[in-house]
Amino acid sequence: DLSGGCEVRGFLDNYPDRFYSLGIAEQNMHSFAGGMAMEGFVPFIHTFAVFIYRRSLDMVHMSIAHPNSKVRLVGSVPGVTSPAGATHQAIDDIGVMRTVPNMTIIECGDATDVESFFEMSDSINGPIYVRVLRGELPVLFNTPMEINKSRQLSDGDDIVILSSGVCTEEAIRAVSSLKKAGISVHHRHVTCLKPFEDIELMNAIKKSKHGVVTMENHNILGGLGSIVADKMAEEGIGKKLYKIGINDEYMHGGSKLYLMKRYGLDAMSLIKKVEVALNKNLNITEDMLAAFHFELENEETRSLGV
Repeated sequence: DLSGGCEVRGFLDNYPDRFYSLGIAEQNMHSFAGGMAMEGFVPFIHTFAVFIYRRSLDMVHMSIAHPNSKVRLVGSVPGVTSPAGATHQAIDDIGVMRTVPNMTIIECGDATDVESFFEMSDSINGPIYVRVLRGELPVLFNTPMEINKSRQLSDGDDIVILSSGVCTEEAIRAVSSLKKAGISVHHRHVTCLKPFEDIELMNAIKKSKHGVVTMENHNILGGLGSIVADKMAEEGIGKKLYKIGINDEYMHGGSKLYLMKRYGLDAMSLIKKVEVALNKNLNITEDMLAAFHFELENEETRSLGV
């Protein structure tokens, strides 16, 4: 039923014998995929993210995760990327799926992430939940994603910024202006949310003068901010943590850009949060921000290999 909405009709056209449409029956689709995996296939479940975990969580546990099956749960249009309102917006999926044993969790932030996920995923002999994007996507990176390793986009020690998913493009726009204002920013794009054993990321937080800001297209409870908070507590890192995300509320429908601005997931919201962390007014305005679909094409990012 959602082959058009999930943009997979091209696969159907090219591989009709490997495409199965199970209609509006996600629970059945999960069990069907679990059975295929038991027979040696590698099924990719593809539907809107909200339908993967909310209405069929029991099947995620019992048909897929408990037998540690090699099933890929591909969740499209999570959070603010869905224009259809609360019924179609996955805002707590990472928090829920984090509690599922054996589950690896990935979030894509650009076209390179989406493209490189498929090859990378083959090395994981267990279930994966991945948040993907559709439609026109920016190309922010020129290297593939890696398990348990974030991408460093800029280096500095005044503040650490950790962004994921569609928020990374907004964070890049903000960081460009922050650096022009003289702020030393360590910025990382986080794709792997479980497992989360990123030594370089945690070392950057330890060195930060004013703490860390997390920015995510997810409820501030249970997602990237909570993951980082858990890890900071485990390692005894006494730094301030500031969270940017969906403020534990349901959203209404609208365009991605409108929703990001309305619910505080845009570049200016990040700049304001950094001002709070630094206790300093930076006098940065909207018209000073970098353009959308900003590409990392400067000497610093090339030297970092992102």
